[in-house]
Amino acid sequence: MGKIRVLLADDHTILRQGLRKILEADPAFEVVGEANDGREAVKKAEALKPDVVVMDISMPIMNGIEATRQIAKSLPKTKILVLTVHEDDQMAMEILNAGATGYLLKDAASEELIAAIRAVHRGDSYLGPSIAKRVIAQYLDFARGKVSPEERPSDLTAREREILQLIAEGYSNKEIAQMLYISEKTVKTHRENIMRKLDLHSVAELVRYAIRRGIIQG
Repeated sequence: MGKIRVLLADDHTILRQGLRKILEADPAFEVVGEANDGREAVKKAEALKPDVVVMDISMPIMNGIEATRQIAKSLPKTKILVLTVHEDDQMAMEILNAGATGYLLKDAASEELIAAIRAVHRGDSYLGPSIAKRVIAQYLDFARGKVSPEERPSDLTAREREILQLIAEGYSNKEIAQMLYISEKTVKTHRENIMRKLDLHSVAELVRYAIRRGIIQG
């Protein structure tokens, strides 16, 4: 049986280097690439087709939730394990809905990380003990209609979610247009649609929304 091919996606170089050393010390793993932001993670995943992506949530340009959503759609055989500092029920629920099959906190021991990667690789789900019970409770609340409207997934398109993050990170319409290879007019239209769908009325409100949802760091 071949090695488990892993892509590491995290905007902290030192952390990625540490994860690489942990995994490369085990002959069962091969780190095939690293990504510094969500967009790079999507591109490298599509190019390298790893078995497992170890994904952070809070990354610049494109966050881990949107990157997970895109990878899960284009590469259904690639498993995604979230490795994050966010001990947040709503965020865990959202990224699991996006297509991740594992959720682990960064304070976990290296042995647990290895066990989690092995679990998602063989097709199982993996939730760290500290988050598992709360996520289950959150799913039950959602099913029973007890989740507030703000906590429910928004109906933004993939492009709108991408532009939402870039606006919240402070990029202008012109800069976003250049980054995404679209016109400023198109960016403006997306911006208006985002504000309307989320019932937001200023960039300040949009930034607060992005922070609450874990799209950017506060």
